[in-house]
Order: sequence, then structure tokens, then C-alpha cells
Amino acid sequence: MLRIRNLTVSTGGKRVVDGVSLTLKEGQIHVIMGPNGAGKSSLALALMGHPDFLAKGSIMLGREELIKSPADVRARKGMFLAFQDPKEVEGVKVSSLVRKALGAKEGGALDLDRMVRIQEGLVSDAGKLGLDKSFVSRELNVGFSGGEKKRLEMLQMMSLRPKVVIMDEVDSGLDVDGIRLISRAVSGLNDGKRCFLIITHYPRILRYLKPDFVHIIANGRLVKSGDAKLAQEVEESGYAAYVGKGRGTDAGRETSGGKDGRKAKGGG
Repeated sequence: MLRIRNLTVSTGGKRVVDGVSLTLKEGQIHVIMGPNGAGKSSLALALMGHPDFLAKGSIMLGREELIKSPADVRARKGMFLAFQDPKEVEGVKVSSLVRKALGAKEGGALDLDRMVRIQEGLVSDAGKLGLDKSFVSRELNVGFSGGEKKRLEMLQMMSLRPKVVIMDEVDSGLDVDGIRLISRAVSGLNDGKRCFLIITHYPRILRYLKPDFVHIIANGRLVKSGDAKLAQEVEESGYAAYVGKGRGTDAGRETSGGKDGRKAKGGG
């Protein structure tokens, strides 16, 4: 579904991602972990086409090359990024944002019946995330707590139902209940028709999700890939073994597999 080949990313004249290759197939959950400053958020922003992050290489969604496409095109094609630090947008209601996004995705103006169904869906999904229905009519993130902002990112994900979900440390700053609710939202959307790239510092969220692959990024490079056991190793030993590490046998490899995530191959 999503194939990343030899991706390098630069910002402010500095290379922050160096030759990353990954393949995410339908139904798969991939987790990227790494220390502060490793390049995780830069990778996420580059995948979504942030103009401040100059990317070279290849980003294929299905059979379409998106490396030169702007963010709005990538979003319409089915890519979604849940931000690490969602911004407040005064004057834009949550419901209006979702309606506009769905209208752009569906290629036309929404009729009244469709708008009513969207509103009802938002209210229902908000309840599943522990949010009062009033949040749907509030201005985007204005006056929201950090945890509420993260849940609102998941509300947008549930409404838009993208093909590729990228989550940039969406679990940071959340309590156990918040992590559980977000994990349920991801599991509920994982129907085998989409894939997930979850970026995190800590393996807490992985207690509630079952990743197919875990990848370690350090100094902008993919230095190791494995299964969920790799996250446990990081929790026990930290990232010291990976900081400053050059390209090893696992670095820069293209990791993919069948739907159950039990196969991996080197290729990139």
C-alpha cells in the first residue's frame, strides 16, 4: 500500500532523515521508535508533504508516486497525519473542518442528508473517545487540554477513514485511559483496508496494540527492525545502543510482509 524507498529529508540545510526504506501493507501496524532528535517527526512531516522538509527518494501510495505532491493532494489520496502538537485554529469548528475535508475527498459539495450523517457520526465517535458531544461544535483545539487535542486527532481519523494513518507521538501526555481509548480507535479502524505508522518514544501504547513491525531510528537512519519484542528490549535497555550507530545489517532495509506481518525481506 505505502512504499517508501531511499527517503532522505532535509530542513534548514541539515539532513534529518537518511535513506529510509519501508513497505507498509494493508492491515499492518508499523511502529517507529527512537530517541529525541532521531528524525521521527521529520519523517512523518515529510511523508505528508510539509513544505519545510525537502524530501528526495520515493513515496508510493499504491501505484502513485507522491514525492512531489503537496500535502492537500496526499490527503485526498488517503494519507492522514495525527500531529504531535495539534494547533489551535480559531473560527473553524470541528464539524466544519471534517465536512470540508470529506467534501474534498469525495470530490463535490455535500447534500444536507450527507451533512446530517456526518454530524451524527462525529457525535457518536466523540462518545467512543470519551469526549462530550459539545466538542464537535467547538473551535478546533481552542481551549482543549493536551489529551483532548490528541483525542480530537483520533476523531478526525475515524471520520475521514484514510488509507494510511501516520500518528506522531499521539500517545505523549496521555494517561492510561486516554491511551486505551486511542488504541481502541486504531483497532476499530484496522479492518485490513488501511495501514498504520505509529511514532512513539515509549512502548506504553504497544501494550494495547499488536504491531507487526517495530523499527528503531537513530541519527536519521533506520538502524534496526523487528517484532514487538524489540520494543520490550528498548523499554528495558533504552536507546544507548543505537545512538551514534551507523548502517548495520538491519539499517535501511525495506521491511514488509504478509498481512499477518510475520515475513520480512531486505530490499532497499
